[in-house]
This record gives sequence, structure tokens and C-alpha cells, in this order.
Amino acid sequence: QVQLVESGGGLVQAGESLRLSCAASGSFFSILIMGWYRQAPGKQRELVATITSGGSTRYADSVKGRFTISRDNAKNTVYLQMNSLKPEDTAGYYCHVTALAGGKLDDYWGQGTQVIVSE
Repeated sequence: QVQLVESGGGLVQAGESLRLSCAASGSFFSILIMGWYRQAPGKQRELVATITSGGSTRYADSVKGRFTISRDNAKNTVYLQMNSLKPEDTAGYYCHVTALAGGKLDDYWGQGTQVIVSE
């Protein structure tokens, strides 16, 4: 089992920055992929960014050049640096990991942290 604890959300003005963190704990052998998804009111959850254990990254087109994902494998923590925030970035941001635990691969989700970007 993997528990995920997110932090760093909040209310900011357009153009400002926020940094999200997500720490994984529990009983697992390894975490393969860590990432962030977001869900705005009335919309489906969408991928924001992912990073593999080897450091390969993937971004949604809407955040490329503004957001940076990184991870600290020693701390089992993933970060999302969000710069030049826009009102359309307003959403609940959810940490996601794919981990090897109990001999099988599983997906785990955090509770979410709210990001609100005002005009």
C-alpha cells in the first residue's frame, strides 16, 4: 500500500507561482512513475505532468514551458513547480503514482490540493 500526502496548493494571482509537493509512504518495493493530474469543476481529470524513476518527463501541452516536474527518489517525493499561472490552471491537483507493492503494479491517488488562480 502507498499513501500520498500533497501540499502546496493555494490562492494566487495570475502570473504568480506555486510549488506542489507529494510525498509517498507505506509498504512498497519501488515507485515507477509519479505525476500530477488536475480536475476543474465540470471537467474530466487530465494529465498535467509525469516523471519516471529515470527522470523522463511528459507534460500536457497547456503547461509546457510553465510547469516543471521533478522528483527526489530518496524521499519518494514529487514536485510540481508552476510558474506564470493562469486562471485556467484553477483546479484540484491530484498526485498519482504507479508503484510495485505486494508483488504487483498498482495506481495510487492523493486526496488532492486546490489551486485557485485569480485574474
